Amino acid sequence: MKQPLRIGTRGSPLALVQARMVAEALRAAHGWGPERIDIVAMTTTGDQIQDRPLSEVGGKGLWTKELDRALLEGRTDMSVHSMKDVETLRPPELVIAAVLPRADVCDRLVGAESIEALPHWARVGTSSPRRTAQLLARRPDLNIVAIRGNVATRLRKLKMGEADATLLASAGLDRLGHHEVGTVIGDMLPAPAQGAIGVEVIASNGQVRQYLQAIDHADTHVCVDAERRLLEGLGGSCRSPVAALATIEGSEIHLRAELLTNDGKEVERAEMRFAAGDEEAPLQLARTLLARASPAVRALFSGPQTFS
Repeated sequence: MKQPLRIGTRGSPLALVQARMVAEALRAAHGWGPERIDIVAMTTTGDQIQDRPLSEVGGKGLWTKELDRALLEGRTDMSVHSMKDVETLRPPELVIAAVLPRADVCDRLVGAESIEALPHWARVGTSSPRRTAQLLARRPDLNIVAIRGNVATRLRKLKMGEADATLLASAGLDRLGHHEVGTVIGDMLPAPAQGAIGVEVIASNGQVRQYLQAIDHADTHVCVDAERRLLEGLGGSCRSPVAALATIEGSEIHLRAELLTNDGKEVERAEMRFAAGDEEAPLQLARTLLARASPAVRALFSGPQTFS
């Protein structure tokens, strides 16, 4: 019998659900039995640090470095990621080989019917610079309090009164069965790659890449690539409030983006339509945004990045 394919994942409830989604898609695509795939759960540094925003202690790499090490050392065959948590620039030995169909990209507000319905000076729990800036752009009176942890932890903290409301991704809530929780905020651009699950492999592993090709959702993959390419052109960090969403419209991609100051007082928006697979267009949109932006906004972004 062939050795089972080993899927590396974080050990959080949501990450495990997402790993199982990938396993089920592979089994369905190839007619495999349950013995053909093993899920290898591990605790990342990002899971261990719960008392500070990740932007203060190392950023998105804290979600991926343990998974990367296992993959590069041959202890796993692939890693499953929430794509919004993956650094823009990845080691050249690794490649995102498949992206599952995208879920709802919106955030949901938990604790009030709308952002406008929040009481004056309400405490909204989030550690996301994007969500913080977008909330303050609409409601500068709000008090933003840092809340971290998985979905269950954040809901529990809300119930315990640590905040009056919070924002959570619809995709994560739905995948965990919390379809009834919160109010969808449909007029707020999401984080780049929000709602997308990606599968990363060693670039030279042609056999595993071939397996994954069967479950790759091309429209989602090309949109996520465009959003991540925009981030590459902006040179933002996890402290940089940026939102973006690419959608397929006919034969084109429609990419919308906004940059904000951390206090939400300044917002720069732009959009572009271009052919799918045009890797230069998102970089051009990044240049347009940075050229239009005020010095305060530009200071949060460093321009085009290279892997080092």
